[in-house]
Amino acid sequence: MRSPKRVVFLLLIGGVLTAARIARAEGSFTLYDPGTEAVVDYEKYGVFTNVGTAQFRYLIRDREGLSRAVGEGIYPNVTALLKDPAFVQARYNGNLEGPVWNYVNTEDSQLNFFKWASSHEPLGTRQFYTGEMLERAGLLTQAIKAYYACVVNDPKAIGSTFWKTPWYVGPTALDRVAYLTREHPELGMYLKGGRVRIHNRFDDNPNNDIFEVDPGQLILLTPNLARRKHVDVRSLTIKRRLGHGKVSLVQYSNNHWQLIVDSQPYIVRGIAYSATPVGRSPDNGTLTVHRDWMVADDNKNGKIDGPYESWVDKNDNNKQDADEPVVGDFQLMKDMGVNTVRLYHHGYNKTLLKDLYTTYGIRVIMGDYAGAYAIGSGADWYTGTDYSNPDQQKKMLDSIREMVLDYKDEPYIVYWVLGNENNYGNANNSRQNPKAYYEFIDRAAQLIKSLDANHPVALCNGDVLFLDKAAQYCPHVDIYGANAYRGSHGFGDSFWKDIADEWGKPVFISEFGCPAYHHHRSEAEAEVMQADYLKSNWLDIEYNAAGSQGVGNAIGGVLFEWLDEWWKAGPPPQYDPNIHDIVGQFGGPFPDGWSYEEWYGVTSQGDGKNSPYLRHLRKSYFMFKDELWNSQKIAERNAPTL
Repeated sequence: MRSPKRVVFLLLIGGVLTAARIARAEGSFTLYDPGTEAVVDYEKYGVFTNVGTAQFRYLIRDREGLSRAVGEGIYPNVTALLKDPAFVQARYNGNLEGPVWNYVNTEDSQLNFFKWASSHEPLGTRQFYTGEMLERAGLLTQAIKAYYACVVNDPKAIGSTFWKTPWYVGPTALDRVAYLTREHPELGMYLKGGRVRIHNRFDDNPNNDIFEVDPGQLILLTPNLARRKHVDVRSLTIKRRLGHGKVSLVQYSNNHWQLIVDSQPYIVRGIAYSATPVGRSPDNGTLTVHRDWMVADDNKNGKIDGPYESWVDKNDNNKQDADEPVVGDFQLMKDMGVNTVRLYHHGYNKTLLKDLYTTYGIRVIMGDYAGAYAIGSGADWYTGTDYSNPDQQKKMLDSIREMVLDYKDEPYIVYWVLGNENNYGNANNSRQNPKAYYEFIDRAAQLIKSLDANHPVALCNGDVLFLDKAAQYCPHVDIYGANAYRGSHGFGDSFWKDIADEWGKPVFISEFGCPAYHHHRSEAEAEVMQADYLKSNWLDIEYNAAGSQGVGNAIGGVLFEWLDEWWKAGPPPQYDPNIHDIVGQFGGPFPDGWSYEEWYGVTSQGDGKNSPYLRHLRKSYFMFKDELWNSQKIAERNAPTL
């Protein structure tokens, strides 16, 4: 996230359950007309043509029949909503006045549903948000119908993000259908096939996009078909291998990828770690984020502060009681199930990192910013790194060479990472000249491989922007890393499929996270929301790892982050690193619609008066410790299906 100087399914037994019965069982409010079909058979009411091509179309032949089937709020039914007494009353009372975008993150899902279902927004956008409001209300069957209606009727719809970049409604809606049917087997639904593939989507220009649309088919299924199936990929033949050293990557005959470390399968259960003291900030020159935590000894007792001297404030009284001994972050992370720490720019304490591995069993993914935030290039912040400049290229390559030569023989290194979402153009010209940037990254990867044959090389991109350029110009890079913040549904099937199609190599989520703050909820409620969000993100990674039912190209992920950092709201004098700010930096798919940069930790620093030692362990910490990253639970979730 923000870096230096960046502000920025019911089981079907004895017949089909009607949509009305399902809706009454599910929802927090009752629909006036949930439709006559829980799973709509679109072929009864119209004709699909050119499925899987850019000329895809669904032509309705029986509009009245389809309207009865889909029910209230779902295209083409436009009359049921107007007959809904609750809608009529809400409109009469003036509860639906104002812009439709004011009805996205409010607490009343019924009013939100009414507003969106009756809005004049483009069809795809209107149906997507109608589905979102139905989903929030627990009306999952009707929500699935709304999402699926996006794909059938308006799969090429394009919206806009907070950053004014294209948001593709069709793939996202299909991802939601896949997610809900997978996560709720009690609904008895299964999405067979389905893909909205968009050629040329990896830039910011929607005018050159070519959509190939296959809506797939929603079908009813028996319970045994709903179970997740796992395969022991090690029983399969290997079709491709990247690297032959201590760490390698293998692709099996089913196209799944696996990371191998010391001859054993390894999935990255990573975390971004920085024990930043309250009051310090790179904006006022008192903090070098990627270095200082490795050397900080504020109490001058010969021990590094965060890793060894933190303690857990169990009763949240912001002081250290007699039953709250010093434990240290390294031990807390080990207990949580962390096996990897991501270092963004080099290492600064070999003794510390070696102890992290030998005592706590935690390895390191080590990176170089490669000119992000103008670090390593010699450029100033305001001019930014120029990836076509030979002098700056040399400085960055020298920095990368130094890192590799210093650490290539250390037993804890897993792989190298180049950059940190540089493609967003943070104090560099990669957005203006992506060819120069990705060619430089490939040159750096070649340099690393000339120095070190034991560890793969990864690129850290911001989501999938310029994914096609990375694939084209970085043949020597082994792993695609994506900092991805896509919401509480995980990353979406289309994310993994797009990377498989364009990149064809393994993927790791180089950052995923969620703030533990909500503007309209208590801190305790916000902690639950953070934990739920992070759980779905991690389970999506597992679902797409080798041997599971997904795409099979995921090799792990890095949770962002360990500890709240109080400097991230923005630079002084507007923002003070001594204050835990609650200002939202940008809109996005977070619990209340905003990102709060100072609240991403799975641990907090309490009121800040005992920084950098006090730790409040949030609900998300215990979720990872007791469930997601617990070795026994991992084995149970991923046991091969007999």
